[in-house]
Amino acid sequence: MANGSSGRGRFGQLGFIFAAVGSAIGLGNIWKFPYITYANDGGSFVLVYLLAIALIGLPIMMAELVIGRRTRQSPVGAFLKAAKNTVGGRAWGAVGALGVTGSFILLSYYALIAGWTVYYFGQCLSWSVRGVAVQDQALGESFGAFLANGPLQIGFHLLFMAVTVGVVALGVREGIERVTKLLMPVLGAILILLVVNSFWSPGFGEAMRFLFHIGPITADGLLEAVGHAFFTLSVGMGAMLTYGSYMTSRQSIPRSAVAISLLDTLIAIMACIIMFSIIFSVDAAERATTFGKSATILFTTLPRMFYEMPLGVVLAPMFYLLVGFAALTSTISLLETVASYLIDRRGFSRRKACLVTGGAIFAFGIPSALSLGASGALSAFAPFGERAEGFFSTMDYTVSNWILPLGGLLMALFFGWFLSSRESRAELAEGHGDVSRWFFIWRGVLLRFVCPIAILWIIWAVIGGRSFA
Repeated sequence: MANGSSGRGRFGQLGFIFAAVGSAIGLGNIWKFPYITYANDGGSFVLVYLLAIALIGLPIMMAELVIGRRTRQSPVGAFLKAAKNTVGGRAWGAVGALGVTGSFILLSYYALIAGWTVYYFGQCLSWSVRGVAVQDQALGESFGAFLANGPLQIGFHLLFMAVTVGVVALGVREGIERVTKLLMPVLGAILILLVVNSFWSPGFGEAMRFLFHIGPITADGLLEAVGHAFFTLSVGMGAMLTYGSYMTSRQSIPRSAVAISLLDTLIAIMACIIMFSIIFSVDAAERATTFGKSATILFTTLPRMFYEMPLGVVLAPMFYLLVGFAALTSTISLLETVASYLIDRRGFSRRKACLVTGGAIFAFGIPSALSLGASGALSAFAPFGERAEGFFSTMDYTVSNWILPLGGLLMALFFGWFLSSRESRAELAEGHGDVSRWFFIWRGVLLRFVCPIAILWIIWAVIGGRSFA
């Protein structure tokens, strides 16, 4: 691919949807969403989450896609170009820089977690072949030992980063689009198989009642739903903006954004059905002592429960393969966001940009890899006190609680108050048609008021001691 915007490449129409859905789908859907839904009593939380997706996540995603396609630039260049004739001018480039920085830091520890899925996929294959009995206590001790093994942590982190770099270095069409068009159907097929298998689980009926029962919701649950809806669609850090810069002018931004949001939400709900069917297959006493206390149940409890199910020897490795694929589609978008800055702004070739950024992100992730027990000093690193203990948790806390909300807030304000409505209306109409019926609601209500107020609520909660990491 040539340097500069003229040789940046384009997604095919279906390729963009696969790539963007892959960016949105990740560990947050398959790991975190079921965990926080369980902790917040199911159905009412899901309903509020769906409303938040529609009123906050979707409008900001559309805004990112608009500026990306209109400018054909990575985040920094996109804001510099779009803000040329607005109040603040070049200062808006800092919003793009914040997104690139957030993607850099996030990928440095996200790839580390993704490496755990590779390790547990291998573990499950071994257990399935050898027929080893898996016990909760042994799994907990094994996971703790794995986290404290510095060389193993660095090794799997390196492995996942190497695969990510390899995909992104191949280019937009030959790398990102081709791989996501392969992975997303496979991911969907695995999900469907696991959901169908859930139908025969003893806890399926109770799981469905829990997931779709509408009851009261607490203020904390409401805030959690708003916070997760904002984070789950990969908005606020420039990933969707970057992918939008590779969209064709024939594609409808509104329809694409709605499709991405619906598929992302559908996969999160399917993940809940799978995990809740397993969780509700045990008695209430065991659930009270096992679940809802730590999201690490993915590695410390679920493997044992899979092996107690019919066909568990097949389902267990299949599940971790699913999680690994979901993680890879997200790491690809994060690296593309960072690498595209060097390609567009510094004239790097794609291969050089990927090697430089991938190497730097891997190196920056080493302290996180060693802060899970391998290094006492890094494990005790806690500039935010009890909110985040260890270098890994500190990075996660910084990105999730500060960089992403600030990025999303500034994007909403820029589109709602500073970017010309004529420009954004024209870009939305490109490939879609007349948008006059709802344009005012999107820009004049949601981006100007609803999104900023919701994000300020999140930031205020963080200042008050709440953590979304």
